[in-house]
Amino acid sequence: MKVVDAHVHFLDPGRYDYPWLTSPELAPIRRAFRPQDLEPILRANGVDAAVLVQTLSSLEETEEFLEIASEEAFVAGVVGWVDLTSPQVADQIARLRTHRAGRFLVGIRHQVHDEPDPAWLTRPEVRRGLRAVAEAGLAYDLLVRPRELPAALQVAQELQTLRFVVDHIAKPPIARGEMEPWAHGLQELAQLPNVWCKLSGMVTEADWSSWRIEHLRPYVDRVLEWFGPERLLFGSDWPVCLLAASYERVLETARELTSGLGPQERDRIFGQNAVEVYRLPT
Repeated sequence: MKVVDAHVHFLDPGRYDYPWLTSPELAPIRRAFRPQDLEPILRANGVDAAVLVQTLSSLEETEEFLEIASEEAFVAGVVGWVDLTSPQVADQIARLRTHRAGRFLVGIRHQVHDEPDPAWLTRPEVRRGLRAVAEAGLAYDLLVRPRELPAALQVAQELQTLRFVVDHIAKPPIARGEMEPWAHGLQELAQLPNVWCKLSGMVTEADWSSWRIEHLRPYVDRVLEWFGPERLLFGSDWPVCLLAASYERVLETARELTSGLGPQERDRIFGQNAVEVYRLPT
């Protein structure tokens, strides 16, 4: 079974300003991270392919990522960005799909947790944009914290033809060891069959310098129970994960946390589910 990392990023602070990358504690990753940096890491860890995920509210970045996917064999798909609030959102998606590398567009994402309004997803213009994503046959990555889970539940219930993928298990406060309101919100969302969840981004929600596997286990055990191995995907969140762990440690941790599953169930989490939800080429 092909091993797929369902969540990686490329960065180039020399070309783009990243609003989320300005705080001092993020200085270690405030540099360029390019395909040539990631490819040998994937190869060394037996990872066959990766899904490249947007970092900016930028059509230009998405088009560049599509170009990268057409040039780099290990990039199997791109989760890009369009302006969900725009009346022209369907045209933006069509423009990306007709790009010479448009076949690599597999999903759309917006940094919802950075919006001041926790109910941003439920705005009429956003719901219209999400319907356009569904009509295009793309997935939608939910970048949310517990605060936005009620809105995510509302739109996922309304748009049952749209495949939603929760990034970073909805960013629970692992460093504080707290479960609520994260558990209630994500458990409700997991009851919908059109919602998947990424085992990603957990080490940076824990204490960066002192986290251990046992700090993550209560959260992973719950998402395994709620989503089952049929709707969970592994993602490294490289290079953001480097703030708290090496790529190797992130992958080893995910494998350890799912070691109680059978080989077919692990194959789903570490590859098959990403292929299915993003409709990646096999």
